[in-house]
Amino acid sequence: MRKLDRLFRPKSIAIFGGGWSTSVVQQCQKMGFKGDIWPVHPKLTEMAGLPCYASVADLPGAPDASFIGVNRNATIDIVRDLSARGAGGAVCFASGFREVADGAELQDQLIEAAGDMPILGPNCYGFINYVEGALLWPDQHGGRPVERGAAIIAQSSNIAINLTMQRRGLPLAYVMTVGNQAQTSLANMIDALIDDPAVTSIGLYIEGLGDIAALEGALRRAHEKRIPVVALKSGRSEAAQAMTLSHTASLAGADELVSEFLARMNVARVKSLDEMVETLKLVHVLGPSKDFTVGSLGVSGGEASLIGDLIEDTDLVLRPLTSDEAAKVKATLHDMVTISNPLDYHTFSWHDPAALEKTYAAMMSCDYGLTILIFDTPRSDRCEDNGSAAATEAAIRAAQATGGRLAMISSLPENTTEELAERLVSLGIAPLCGLQTGVKAAEYAARIGQGFQKPLPQPVLLPADGGAAGTLEVVNEYDSKRLLKAAGIQIPESQLVQTVDEAVAAGEKLGYPVVLKAVSSDLAHKTEMGAVKLNLRDADQLRDAAQMLSAFGVPMMVERMVQGGVAELILGVVRDAQFGPYLTVGLGGIMVELFKDARVMLLPVDREAVRAALMSLKTAPLLTGFRGRPAADLEAVIDAVIALAGFVQANAATIEEIDVNPLIVCEKGAFAADALIRRRSL
Repeated sequence: MRKLDRLFRPKSIAIFGGGWSTSVVQQCQKMGFKGDIWPVHPKLTEMAGLPCYASVADLPGAPDASFIGVNRNATIDIVRDLSARGAGGAVCFASGFREVADGAELQDQLIEAAGDMPILGPNCYGFINYVEGALLWPDQHGGRPVERGAAIIAQSSNIAINLTMQRRGLPLAYVMTVGNQAQTSLANMIDALIDDPAVTSIGLYIEGLGDIAALEGALRRAHEKRIPVVALKSGRSEAAQAMTLSHTASLAGADELVSEFLARMNVARVKSLDEMVETLKLVHVLGPSKDFTVGSLGVSGGEASLIGDLIEDTDLVLRPLTSDEAAKVKATLHDMVTISNPLDYHTFSWHDPAALEKTYAAMMSCDYGLTILIFDTPRSDRCEDNGSAAATEAAIRAAQATGGRLAMISSLPENTTEELAERLVSLGIAPLCGLQTGVKAAEYAARIGQGFQKPLPQPVLLPADGGAAGTLEVVNEYDSKRLLKAAGIQIPESQLVQTVDEAVAAGEKLGYPVVLKAVSSDLAHKTEMGAVKLNLRDADQLRDAAQMLSAFGVPMMVERMVQGGVAELILGVVRDAQFGPYLTVGLGGIMVELFKDARVMLLPVDREAVRAALMSLKTAPLLTGFRGRPAADLEAVIDAVIALAGFVQANAATIEEIDVNPLIVCEKGAFAADALIRRRSL
């Protein structure tokens, strides 16, 4: 893997071209870059007060980083010359490569010209290193020098620019764009940031994941280093998916699988830029939360109600105060205040900073994963200070005295000033802008913290060649079930027959009631075709059914009917071109398409992950005993899923699809009542 240290942390920068490139020179000067800046232009003698060089050959040395702001054909020539001279890397600003119809060959030429030298892009804005003042960036931005902060990597240059313009107190150490990822990928860039002590967290704006194995490796390193990663993945809607290829020439994977992959790698997938900024800020200041517990206090009952409602919709927990904790808090407040979590501490002590400090400190000493103080400041252009300045100082003193994890959260984003937010960040208090977004940030921080407490799963079972080869074949139900039985999945006892008389004899042997099915690889949807007869209770019913099904001209299967079912589930396997074969578990039977209550899991899986997926279903109460009904054999369900996963892993090169629907779950045992396998013959 190419090293990106020289490129991202340069001591010398060469800048090629005019126009946009002039801005790069000026940005470096404005940010106070202490290294050498070498403008390169064949016709100009000076740029932004610095002498120009005519070509790569005329430079006083091999630059650590280069910004190439010329047309696409000239870009290839300059990259070739820089590589030959031993340069540290280059940003290729020009577009017109693989993202357009006639650019694929040019992109291949660019990669060849670069050789071992790292390049970003093409079609790439570049990056900003706010720690060292190195800006290979042709446009304005809203950041300023910092000693440490979050790093942003974006697959959209404009979104990267917009993120630098935030006024919420989030310090940014790096802002990077990836362009077409012709050579240097998103994964390479993550990997290059992990060991930088100035990077406290990493935020990703993703349109396509690219090389899953490489990305998984980089995210695994981030997890090992305890670097929180937050991702905003676009492409959930059909409109967004239609834009992805034309915009970045990257493949957008199935959205559910993306979510599963990110969760598997302990990456918090947020839903908006607001959530990304607030989550990055929270983990930058306080780190991830140790658990999901939250202590909340505010000066209004309305605020307490709102925070309670918002937390109700998350995994966060408003743990009640213990009797000792309640006594400590009560000792700081007026007798008329009701002690609870969330706490409305009223306005009795609002103008008594010493009393406020004691109340804040008492709540922060309760060992919550995060203490939230709902706090709004009056707008300065129309209002006077209403005591919030003194209350702020009280909160700061309380946090410093207790060492508590405190987030001061405003009702609306605009009700915290940038000046206050930056001050709070510098003092180790997280300013969260807006109740709804702030609560979600707290949830994401807790998820990351919980994820850090356990190792990541084994690497994802990816397709070796992007998908299985060979001729597709459908395995009939009888043979499919026997393959699954050999793998460890329970199936009802059955017998394959050819005639009506054989069917009746099989029914007598198996015992009634039985099910009769026509068996053929051409009968994938037997119910719709009338090729299934259920609940046959005696020989006469079985004979009549067999006479009807014999019209299909195929063998028949007589199967003992599963009785005493508590729930019906679906277990499925489908092959994805990017992620390989994956599992689906959910509500089964005829309800699967109606309610779509299912979860996907990438392989391999363990029992804990399967249990969590099952318990996350909306219909999970059916498994645990709903309204006095008996509980299902959950361990048997997990056994079946693990067995199916093992079967798929052992046959990963050929399995295309498996459908077990329904898996009938009883008080004891879980049985594949119907099954279908599609595979490729190699």
